[in-house]
Parts: sequence; structure tokens; C-alpha cells
Amino acid sequence: MKIFKKIITRMNITILLLLAQIVAILFLLNRIVTVLPILAFASYFVSLIVILVLVKKDKASAYKVSWIIVVMGLPILGGILYLLFGDKRPVKRIAAHMKEHALIAKALEADEMPDMSQVKDRRRADFFEYIRQVSSYHAYESTQLTYYSMGEDMFEDMLIELEGAKKFIFMEYFIIKKSEMWDRLCEILVRKAAEGLDVRLIVDDLGSFSLFSPAYVAALEKKKVKVIRFNPIIPFLSLFMNNRDHRKITVIDGHTAFNGGKNIADEYINRRSPFGVWKDTGLRLRGEATWSFTLMFIEMWDTFCKREDRIDDYELYKHQFKVAKETDGLVLPYGDSPLDRERLGENIYIDILNHAKDYVYIFTPYLILSEKMIYAIQMAAKRGVDVRIVMPGIPDKRIVFRLSRSYYGDLLKAGAKIYEFTPGFMHAKSFVSDDEIAVVGTINLDYRSLYLHFECATLLYQSKCIQEIKEDAFQVIAQSREVLLDNRKRFWNEMVDAVLHLFAPLM
Repeated sequence: MKIFKKIITRMNITILLLLAQIVAILFLLNRIVTVLPILAFASYFVSLIVILVLVKKDKASAYKVSWIIVVMGLPILGGILYLLFGDKRPVKRIAAHMKEHALIAKALEADEMPDMSQVKDRRRADFFEYIRQVSSYHAYESTQLTYYSMGEDMFEDMLIELEGAKKFIFMEYFIIKKSEMWDRLCEILVRKAAEGLDVRLIVDDLGSFSLFSPAYVAALEKKKVKVIRFNPIIPFLSLFMNNRDHRKITVIDGHTAFNGGKNIADEYINRRSPFGVWKDTGLRLRGEATWSFTLMFIEMWDTFCKREDRIDDYELYKHQFKVAKETDGLVLPYGDSPLDRERLGENIYIDILNHAKDYVYIFTPYLILSEKMIYAIQMAAKRGVDVRIVMPGIPDKRIVFRLSRSYYGDLLKAGAKIYEFTPGFMHAKSFVSDDEIAVVGTINLDYRSLYLHFECATLLYQSKCIQEIKEDAFQVIAQSREVLLDNRKRFWNEMVDAVLHLFAPLM
């Protein structure tokens, strides 16, 4: 009976229905073009048009090449497959909502701008201005930071801050599983909602599928916890299913926010160890920069909630700081969206690499890179920058890990150093460079994070936390095995790597 319950789950049924639709569509198309040669000719024509469109399309060349290979390899069905699954544009309703981003832009523009004269490097100052121009997010001075080198440390402080909440709690997470971690958080959320606080929760429906069924959401809402299942998984083919909410945000009363790689499940706080020690990083922000995370949450909430649940008055959620301003360098929270053409997350990473003089240390669980990112890493290493990338020692997805390893050779040949975290799984997503700039957030070095998912991170400039992030990198590297370049690499391994690279953007 237990085995039967494990097999007959909402996720498994959905997957089976989706696979059945794909098989049925392909079978039907094959039968049609076999019986009606004119339709076969039309399919060839569609495939030709798709190839021409791909050549012209404003996409990463690796992505275009991958699909061109598929279409040319399956000339009758390839064009149809691309129309069904390849053009990952979001639905019109969601894309149109981005026009309302101007409201958030106005809210941010009303803030007092930081004194950028402290940024003596003109190019770096221009970089901050670029972020503001394309996304509206800007830097703040009066924000205090706490860096967490492990998820369990961050969790304990989250509990303390949540217990002290007086007005509202916003939480947005990709994965929430049934766990001790969620049980403790949920108890606080339900209790605070009963006390009259505005408690809202956004969960990605794919990441949190096993727990957040419609019935479970209804039970939480009866307890006055408002919940949105982002982009609900449905058993019907949809292009928008690829776009997931990968962000991890907690905002408390508008004065405190948490951001980092940690989801809500027991492995993230090392209560269970499916892949050895789980390494994650995060930040607590106290101060004015919290406003950007508040608005980030509100934008996502208003996009997907019912009309009557929208938050029309943003200013009610803005904390009015009365204490004297204290500065810890510049703090710039930002979000990245697949709904626009600006690859902000990737551009920020690349700019750090391009601007580095002494070192760049990188934590990432996955390494599936665009040509631009490969080139930026290679050029930094060739300039003499100490580029070190720390990957998992124990992978969570073996196929993805094999694909990640296929990029090692090109980076090692350029002089970059790669390490694998021996104690377990590296889930952190962070950059630190030159004792001056760092990023901690949710953005992996892979196509999904950089091109398909909603993401967020915190950019730090001349903050005391940067030294802590650097020291954490040294401690992690000391526990990791260095990957050495194997000049005796077998021909077939090289061929496998080349093929994996061709299809990497489709994974």
C-alpha cells in the first residue's frame, strides 16, 4: 500500500499525462504526414522557416545551434517540436504585466540615492548606473548585513526575526518540503496570522509540488496565511511551465530581509544528509535595502494573485527608519526575470569577471555555461586573475553533474582553478572579487537560472561582509579536492563533452 501511494502521486500523474500528450502529438503528426504527403512537404517548409527564424533570433547562439540540430535531424517533426517546446515566451498576460513594473520603478526612484562619490572607480559607478537603468534597482548605504556560511545558522536567526514580527511577513521560496524546518516556520506563520499580521507566502508549484496541493493551500488560507502557488503545474502542455520562481526571500515588517540559496527542507539545514554536508550561503539585511526585496515580492504577488488580493498601496509596507543611518558599504538587491530581454544576472557575473584585478572566487552547484560566460572566465584567468570555482563533491543530479564537468577542460586550460567540495553538496551561489565586490543569492551558473527562472540576489560593494565571504571561500577550498587537467583525456570522452555542450541549452 505504501509503495502504491508513492507511485500514485499528483506529480507522477501529471508527468504521465504530459508524456502521453507528447507521444500522442508526435504519433499523430507522423501518421498525418505519412498519409498526406502534402502535409509532409508543409512540415519541411515549417522546419525551414524555423531554422531561418532561429538564425535571426536574439538568443544565445548555443541555444540556437541546439535547436537547429534538432530541426535538421528531424526535418518533418523538428519544426513542429520547436513551435511546441522551443520558443519559451511567457503567456501574453504575464508579459503584459511587466508594463506595470513602472509603478515599482517610481517607488524606487522616490528613494534617496546613495552618495556614489565613494565609488572612486568610474567604470564601477557606471556599472551601478547600468543596473538602475535596466532594472530600477539601486544601491543603498544605510543597511547592515550579516553573512551566513551555512543554512542552519541563517535559519536560527530567521526564527528569531519571525517571532519578533509585528506587521507583516512575506516569504517566497522555490522548494518547501514537509520537514522539521517547515513545521517550525509554519507554526510561526499560522500563529502570527492569527494575531492579525499580514502573512503571505509564494511557493513555486514545481519545486513545492509534493506538499502544496490545493487542499493544503486551502487549509493554510483558512488559518489566514495567504498563499500563491506560482505557475501551477497542469497536465497540459504549456510553454510557460519552463519559467519557475527560483527566488528565496523572507521580508519581516519592511526592516529585515533574508536572501540566499537556502530553500525550506531539512537538507538545507543539515537535519538530513542525502548528499553529505549541504553547503549554502545567505545574507540578512537590516535597513533601507530591504525595500527592494519588499517590492520584489509585491510585484510577483500582484502578478499572480486574484484581483481582490492585490497589494495596491506599496507604501503601507515601507518601514520608516527613525534611527541614525549606519553604513556598511553599498548594498544592491536585485531581481532577474525571464520576461524581459535583459540577462541581468549573467551580465552582473560577467562584469565582475571582466573587472577583476586579483581574484574571483565562485560557489555554484551547476556549471552549464554560455559562450559569453566561458569567455569571461577564460579571459580573467588569462589576464592573471586568480579564478577559483567550487563545485559539489557529491552531486544531487548525476547527469547534470556530468554535463557540468564537461566544461572543466576549457576553463582549466585557460588557467582557472576548479575544486569539488569533498564533504558533500555545494548549493551556494556566490561571487567574491578583489576584497571589493560580492554577490550572494539564488542565481546558479546554468541556463535555467540565467535565462528561464525568476531569480534574485544581493550585490555588495565595500562591505565588511566581503572579507567574511572571502574567508569562507578559503575554508571551503581547504576542504575540497582540486580538479587537475587530464592531458590524456580519451577521444570518446571529448566527443561526449562536445555533444553535451550542443544540447546543454535544452536541459
